[in-house]
Amino acid sequence: MTAAVTAMITAVVGVLGTLFAPVLSQRLTARQRADEAQLAERRRRFEERRGAYTAMNRASRQFHTLLKDALHRLRDGVYTELERDQLEEARRDYRDRYAEAQMVVPERILDASRAVNQVLADVDAAVKRLDRGLARDGESAEASMLQLKDAEPRLAAMRQLMRADLGVTE
Repeated sequence: MTAAVTAMITAVVGVLGTLFAPVLSQRLTARQRADEAQLAERRRRFEERRGAYTAMNRASRQFHTLLKDALHRLRDGVYTELERDQLEEARRDYRDRYAEAQMVVPERILDASRAVNQVLADVDAAVKRLDRGLARDGESAEASMLQLKDAEPRLAAMRQLMRADLGVTE
């Protein structure tokens, strides 16, 4: 190769490098921004799920506790308007957290929460009937307490699924 051809090739490569450097830099920057946006979206979804799990776990346990308290008080004949109001407030909070979770959590978590919800809703209905003196045949505070015990392993299973989904393994 002659010196002129070598110089020409070097000049062409230099010009092409100068022309393509901004394009290449722009593509790399765009890819980096897309990766960062994707990571931010994954974090946002994780935080949303964690918040929903925390709220649903807290609300379901509170509702469970107040149902148990209501059954004890109904059995003992000391159920008051204050306890009725507290139970109703807990039920509404639970219902709201459950509805929020339905929009952001995976189906396997919803399946577990449905199992918990079924027991809590059934016992809540029984509490209301017992309080009004409209108990069904065989329905009592003691029988409802036994039914409420069915929620405890379901609550534990739901919590374990939530923790596993969040990556908590211990």
